[in-house]
Amino acid sequence: MSKTSYDASNIQILEWLDPVRKRPWMYIGSTDERWLHHLIWEIVDNSIDEAMAWFGSHINLVIWKDGSMEVTDEGRWIPVDVHPKTWKSTLETVLTVLHAGWKFGWEESGYKVSGWLHWVWASVVNALSSKLEAYVHRDWKIYYQEYVRWVPVDEIKPIWKTDRTGTTIKFYPDAEMFTALDFDFKTVLVRLRQQAYLTKGIQMTLTDERSWERYRFYFEGWVKSYVRFLNKRFEELGDIFYVDKNIDGVNVEIAMQYKKDDYTDKIITFVNNIHTPEGWTHLVGYRTALTRTINKYARANDILKEKDTNLTNEDVIEWITAVISVKVSEPQFEWQTKSKLGNSEVRWIVDKLMWEKLYEFFEENPRSAKLIIEKSLLASRARLAARNARDTIIRKWALEWMTLPGKLADCSSKDPVKSELYIVEGDSAGWSAKQWRDREFQAILPLRGKILNTEQARLDKIFANQEIKNLIIALGTSIWDTFDLSRLRYHRIVIMTDADVDGAHIRTLLLTFFYRYLKDLISNSNIFIAQPPLYKLAKWKQTWYVYSPEEMQKIVDEFWVTTEWIQRYKWLWEMNPEQLWETTMDPQARKMYKVAIEDAEKADEVFKILMGEEVPPRKRFIQSRAKQVANLDI
Repeated sequence: MSKTSYDASNIQILEWLDPVRKRPWMYIGSTDERWLHHLIWEIVDNSIDEAMAWFGSHINLVIWKDGSMEVTDEGRWIPVDVHPKTWKSTLETVLTVLHAGWKFGWEESGYKVSGWLHWVWASVVNALSSKLEAYVHRDWKIYYQEYVRWVPVDEIKPIWKTDRTGTTIKFYPDAEMFTALDFDFKTVLVRLRQQAYLTKGIQMTLTDERSWERYRFYFEGWVKSYVRFLNKRFEELGDIFYVDKNIDGVNVEIAMQYKKDDYTDKIITFVNNIHTPEGWTHLVGYRTALTRTINKYARANDILKEKDTNLTNEDVIEWITAVISVKVSEPQFEWQTKSKLGNSEVRWIVDKLMWEKLYEFFEENPRSAKLIIEKSLLASRARLAARNARDTIIRKWALEWMTLPGKLADCSSKDPVKSELYIVEGDSAGWSAKQWRDREFQAILPLRGKILNTEQARLDKIFANQEIKNLIIALGTSIWDTFDLSRLRYHRIVIMTDADVDGAHIRTLLLTFFYRYLKDLISNSNIFIAQPPLYKLAKWKQTWYVYSPEEMQKIVDEFWVTTEWIQRYKWLWEMNPEQLWETTMDPQARKMYKVAIEDAEKADEVFKILMGEEVPPRKRFIQSRAKQVANLDI
């Protein structure tokens, strides 16, 4: 019982709550739509911690019509007795004291694995909610307490009898704290599906009372099922490799499979169910063992000849889809964002397990092993051919690299942190932007027409394309395996295109190039999309620049603006240089979108569909979303 029960003495306190509402970005990153959903994850992750400790198997989420989110589980959750330090109920302590949460360590009646201190961020959710309701099913009673902007309305009290355990948290995000308040059903759905794959025996249900949509997730195959889901659009190459084993207190679960018709790799890593996009020790152990095992087996079976060089990791991961999930009692994350795992022992555990089990898999499945090695050999030949083509082109570029493109109107500042580059559609818009920019820190690079679709092009064609070449030289980072972020000449790169279909296509082509070949610029928050106004409204001596049809209609209704005073800006060159500065380039007034990768898995799939060679998936994608189009120029 000492290992499964806990009381108020197990809760530790670090500091009080007040600063959260004053500086919310310090605790959740920002106050936009992405971080609105972060509130959900902070509550749901606690329920998942309980499920991983085998307390409860159902987690239920409901998005209510009034804008609230409700999360219910079957775990032990929060004690309700008086806390010895605060002299308040432990529930109130957890929900009103910053960093009051469950201790690490099984020996202290905590959790074998946990993403962070259990319940440690619940108070942040409470602080950023206009209202929060907590129902605790414990000791045959239902305890209830309500909070308004984190202040308890009344003391905790039992309100009914119950025959189960668990907690329900219902919270209302505060309009004073967030710029967006609407939960996105698909965003929540993707996250829950992922967690259902990673947590054995768990059932997760999401209901949207606004649209009556409802999904329930339960997977028997766990990460093996996850790999099948990720590969659903591709033809499989060989059998799925799967291993699940606990070594020295670290549980390692890995599933992987190769694909026939997609050369890109997709390796997704998790630590205690937390996605680690930068991987590190568990990923290094996996990649090292994968390469060593394939080379060892290929030579032992005479597939790699004596004269052949060993396959590299770059060769063996092409066409692969893999999910790596490790569970560690005390994870050492490199960053506060938990994007990298630092535990060195995990590398050697993953390496040892992969080496033993993958070689065993190859011996038991020789056909799959042969197909994988042949694909790796093909990737090796393609890599060497591409490298030779790149080296040839770079030698031709040697003198050009020393000279910036002629069309580039550079800024006078040499400080990359202060400098920004506008990538502008067409010479006319480029001329306007050059006339009224701030030459101290704003550089302009006009593009001629549409750049190459880099999703479909070979590397030699990409290097030979003049517009892409101009862009790479202007940025200064080089590309591919010679990419160097420290040489970036502008820390803000702004895509500025016309507000029509062609402009949207050019923007997509540029984003495809950045995502496939300069992804670090997106990860480092260097890429932005300018938002020129769609309309200019004028009445008497008053002028409005508006950025959406809804905003325009609001002004028309309020000020009785008639159609002769409305001007639609379809192309950038329709604005004179001064107007372009005032609306789109002036740092004090402009509007921009920062480009970020919130869901790399989904982003990768969408780029393949929209920009890849296969027409049927693109046709289905467009047809299924035709009714959602809000602004289409005909």
